[in-house]
Amino acid sequence: MRLLLVEDDSELTRLLLPDLERAGYAVDTADNGEDGCFLGESETYDAVILDLGLPRINGLEVLGRWRKNQRTMPVLILTARDTWHEKVQGLKAGADDYLTKPFHPEELLARIQALIRRSHGQLDSMIQSASLTLDEEHQTVLCESGQPIELTGTEFRLLRYFMLNSGKLLSKTRLTEHIYDQDFDRDSNLIEVYVRRLRDKIGRQFIETRRGQGYVFKDL
Repeated sequence: MRLLLVEDDSELTRLLLPDLERAGYAVDTADNGEDGCFLGESETYDAVILDLGLPRINGLEVLGRWRKNQRTMPVLILTARDTWHEKVQGLKAGADDYLTKPFHPEELLARIQALIRRSHGQLDSMIQSASLTLDEEHQTVLCESGQPIELTGTEFRLLRYFMLNSGKLLSKTRLTEHIYDQDFDRDSNLIEVYVRRLRDKIGRQFIETRRGQGYVFKDL
């Protein structure tokens, strides 16, 4: 899954990036509202972490522009400790959740995971599809036997996106947009490689190839 972090505190960004990446997210960053607004309108994200106190364009205006332009990705806003009115304004502007600074990275991760699950209609704390259960904390997948299967970081991101979009036709371009950050080579054929690796681990029956179109994860 791919996130956008819009935060002008470079130290906070430096501290958060490793935690987000270890949790299986490809992360793009912006340190001002102007760049953040552009990325949010031009790229595809599964969720956004948006600070409200940004230079150039403040976070509320950025959020308002996104929603006006029909950008519907889940947005979690970050607010200062005592600015309760910013939380209200942010929610009215279209934010899906908020977190008050300072905060624990574990809470941020839990809230982002919940937002993404809800946006895909998953209400349980675990991602389940077909006879598979994805353990986000340990980045493993449980099959019917109950035996956990270890996944690499890319395998985990790819399988999570497949399971959250089961039954949908997903092109290689769309998969690439959601599991790699903006610096990734979009012409790469690595998606095919990782699909093959996933099939070797979970079984070929779950991922159907539609020639010239992409893949469908089947809810068996």
